[in-house]
Amino acid sequence: MTKTRLLALVLVLVMVFSFLVSCKKEEPGETVNYDDPYAKYTDYDEKSQAIYDDILGDFYAAYEVAKAEKNVSKRYALMAIAEAKLMEAAVMLPIYSNGGNYAISRVAPYTVPFALWGNDSYRYHNALVATNPITAADRDEMKAKWAELKGNAEVSYADWAEEFLTEKGYTLKDEYKLIYTSDPSNWDVLATSKAVDSEALVNTYDGLVEYDEEGNLMPALAESWTVSDDGKTYTFKIREGAVWVDAQGNKVADVKADDFVAGFQHMLDAAGGLEYLVQGLIVNASEYIAGTVTDFSKVGVKANAETNEVSYTLCQETSFFLTYLGYGVFAPMSREYYVSKGGKFGADYDASAETYTYAKGPDSIAYCGPYTITSNTAKQSIVFSENETYWNKDNIKLSKITWLYDDGEDVLRAYKDMKTGALDGAGLNASALVEARKDKVQGTDKTYFELYGYVSSTDATSFMAFYNVNRAAYENYNDGALDSPKNDAQKTKALAALRNVNFRRALSFATDRATYNAQGVGEDLKLNSLRNCYTPGNFVSLTEEVKVKINGTEKTYKAGTMYGQIMQDQINADGVKIKVWDPTAEGGVGSSDGFDGWYNVENAKEALNKAIEELAAIGIEVSAEKPVYIDVPTLTISATWKNKENAYKQSVESALEGKVIINLVECATADEWYYAGYDTYYGYEANYDMYDLSGWGPDYGDPQTYLDTFLPAYAGYMTKCIGIF
Repeated sequence: MTKTRLLALVLVLVMVFSFLVSCKKEEPGETVNYDDPYAKYTDYDEKSQAIYDDILGDFYAAYEVAKAEKNVSKRYALMAIAEAKLMEAAVMLPIYSNGGNYAISRVAPYTVPFALWGNDSYRYHNALVATNPITAADRDEMKAKWAELKGNAEVSYADWAEEFLTEKGYTLKDEYKLIYTSDPSNWDVLATSKAVDSEALVNTYDGLVEYDEEGNLMPALAESWTVSDDGKTYTFKIREGAVWVDAQGNKVADVKADDFVAGFQHMLDAAGGLEYLVQGLIVNASEYIAGTVTDFSKVGVKANAETNEVSYTLCQETSFFLTYLGYGVFAPMSREYYVSKGGKFGADYDASAETYTYAKGPDSIAYCGPYTITSNTAKQSIVFSENETYWNKDNIKLSKITWLYDDGEDVLRAYKDMKTGALDGAGLNASALVEARKDKVQGTDKTYFELYGYVSSTDATSFMAFYNVNRAAYENYNDGALDSPKNDAQKTKALAALRNVNFRRALSFATDRATYNAQGVGEDLKLNSLRNCYTPGNFVSLTEEVKVKINGTEKTYKAGTMYGQIMQDQINADGVKIKVWDPTAEGGVGSSDGFDGWYNVENAKEALNKAIEELAAIGIEVSAEKPVYIDVPTLTISATWKNKENAYKQSVESALEGKVIINLVECATADEWYYAGYDTYYGYEANYDMYDLSGWGPDYGDPQTYLDTFLPAYAGYMTKCIGIF
């Protein structure tokens, strides 16, 4: 099977770093005789599959049943049951979501697209940005008005918000300045699987449709669309007058329906990590990727030049197909410009060719969105300037967006720059929160926190800690950095232990996530952003009553039942002591966030004792005298991560009574940290036992967007995070 890179992990948006402690390299006297049951596999793929079957086989079996179900509500229920099996396998520990921290901002709430999935929430052209921070009281009034006006076809919240801010004495400006923490590494939105790339590039093109500030799907380059009677073919009429320009603003072509065909084929050719989204979705996309279909005209993406329409034919009716369109996988590409830069298609595609100059930088791509990139200096800034030819130019609010680089070393930088206006907003980490509670706002008797501080909303991104169940690398694959401090016996013992489900559960139950999280967001908010599962429990709900079997017993779920409730019922039925859903949260609506449903010292000890018995049966002794050593790569340049990782180390070692020792392995640079796990391509390159840098944000509005990432045989991107495929 073709080994393709799949959808990128979402990089932590607020970079934080840490201090390290490592164990002695040698532990005299201990030998470990472990008869590795997977040693018989000489083929890496076969070995990965065998480990997957043993560890995630229950999840996969349940998930295949869910994906085959045609009824949408029953499908959701079955997916929740499958995710329960994934959580029980404990190959990863949910940590937190984006948001849920104190912040101060000049950006008005709900003036960027409101979508839990895709990239539209990073489109800033309609953001209302004031010259002064918006007070917490005004922000609350605006949020209440948004809820009141949501769905009102006669009154626009965006118009109301602009009028409200003006009446309150705010002056609106036409530039938005925000922080970024990692430079884009690929300027081709159709050939990258990294969030940092797509979050920048989404401001340079328009898609077929776009979410508005209320979460409605609105026409963009498609002025209208129709759906066939069988629900399998979507046809989009491309608007007239949209053009492609180069980085200097010179027109290079008109936007045509064929540009969506060219973009789709290039995305499949480039195999940059997006293609898995359309495998089994678009007719013959999987076959084209596999090479069994080489004639792209047989793939279900067609353009009609006469009517300027593009159509997509699906393998089966897919109720959530339109929600895919907010992601870069369906971005257009100017065929004319691409070819002029040496680009070719199909078997002739070769990005390494000397003649291929497409997307080597922001000056070698074509633009059809609200902005062109007019300045780009690595580890300094990226400037997005208004595209004078943009079809919707008269309706955008910002003429300039400036990204300013922050390496995270100065934990107060964002706060200080927000105060001076060098930035238009800042999350308040624990150190900044102390300052904001002391600093008085000029001309008032209130502090910055009292006047402007608010709690940011959480989103659907789930950040996880991953356990490596097949570790092969003990130094970074690219440069040999991060040499593990463990000796051979310690490596063998950790590998055997991490393949034991009770040991993985013990690590998870022993992690005081609230204290860990407090080091970044402060004691007050340490629970706000804690997430307890992979797919947020309120991501979807049932639209009709369904019946499903949980461990053989039929159970009826009413319309409106949340995904998380069904997941919790399966976990309870299996007797695993994990809480992923609180039905009393959010005024009785329920939530999977805001509480710690994993940390429990007694449960941790119970799980470890089971693991110790099971490991003893295969010749592995675990005790305070002969502990298991777990490597955790960590940066050294931030007090925030120093405190977070030390909190992790302290909670695990204390709860497990010294039978597990955490090695905080020093990363001298951010690149070393990324190359330990985030920037790896395959599981055998993962240089850690536990890694807590990465997460996943949804690409479309269905739980499949999360669960597909744990499919086997290179079909799921997250499997590499646990050391396989």
